[in-house]
Amino acid sequence: MIKKIAVAAAAVLVTASPLAYAAETSSSVGVTHPSVTDLNALTDVRVATIKAALQLTPDQEKYWPAVEDAIRARAKNRQARWERVAELRDSSSPEALHERNLVQLMQRRAESLSQRASDLKKLADAWEPLYKTLSQEQKKRMAFVTLVATRGIRDRIEHRIDSEDDDE
Repeated sequence: MIKKIAVAAAAVLVTASPLAYAAETSSSVGVTHPSVTDLNALTDVRVATIKAALQLTPDQEKYWPAVEDAIRARAKNRQARWERVAELRDSSSPEALHERNLVQLMQRRAESLSQRASDLKKLADAWEPLYKTLSQEQKKRMAFVTLVATRGIRDRIEHRIDSEDDDE
């Protein structure tokens, strides 16, 4: 069982590492955001990994579609935010960025944070009925997969940043 979870977590890390690096270094020259296809593939892996780790019972399966839909909606909205940021960055010179209306920037940031909060609330609401039915073992596996994926992505970003610092 642990081997299956480890393999699934490794798949997430292998898939997510280049995407996390691309997102972190988006201000670098020549680095592009991951494609919609790449992000959809990452979301597919994330959904499959979580579901495989949980090993849902037939009674729990009925709650899964709402969770999966919320995960996919959140990923889609995250991609839309990344695209807006990329468009703003690509369409403006550095001088124009400094001359922007700071109040408008704060308002856009507030809208973005509100969207993120709304997405997270929908995800939590979708998880709640399923989470209540999970056994302690399923909850432990869920925490493990979440921790491994989060730690792996963070470590990969830090490694890339350290590598860039060494190059300078």
